[in-house]
Amino acid sequence: ELSDSDYHRISDATMEHLLEFFENLNDQFDFNGFDIEYSSGVLTLKCGSEGTYVLNKQPPNKQIWLSSPISGPKRYDYDLMHKKWFYRRDNTTLDELLNNELSTIFGTKVD
Repeated sequence: ELSDSDYHRISDATMEHLLEFFENLNDQFDFNGFDIEYSSGVLTLKCGSEGTYVLNKQPPNKQIWLSSPISGPKRYDYDLMHKKWFYRRDNTTLDELLNNELSTIFGTKVD
């Protein structure tokens, strides 16, 4: 069971890591309409005409919610053993989904 304090520590670290990752992507690629915003636990990644990703913390459920322009909404739970955020319906991780979809958007492998 994930405690409230562990949830906040892990989810905050995840959001900060994603923010840094997206900022590095922005530096690597000259992608028209690419923009990143992070405020109050909500991370927004605009990918121009490809659409917008929104990731946000959901403390009551101890989840991270993702809205993807490609695959739609998903709710991720943290697995303490694997130390990853999993979407329980298909057992994929948040990083797997983002790597796959952003690789398609940018036309090159994103990891």
